[in-house]
Amino acid sequence: MSNSLADLLANKDFDEPEEMKAIKQYVQKNYQVDVEIQLRDKEIIVTTPSAALANTLRLKLPELRKAAATDKRIVLRIR
Repeated sequence: MSNSLADLLANKDFDEPEEMKAIKQYVQKNYQVDVEIQLRDKEIIVTTPSAALANTLRLKLPELRKAAATDKRIVLRIR
């Protein structure tokens, strides 16, 4: 019954969730900046490198939600 680590990792899906990809692509396309994304049960945390970008994205939250096709709460943080 024991599985080796290699067996467990071989069956693991390491692809990024679609929500994560969509938000990263939206920000990269519109602002040419890379952001960090964390997914949680009820929220998505977007970490930006600057306060200016965070404030700009705050005004675009409905568009971000639509791009990600999610109803989760989007939280913006500054690195």
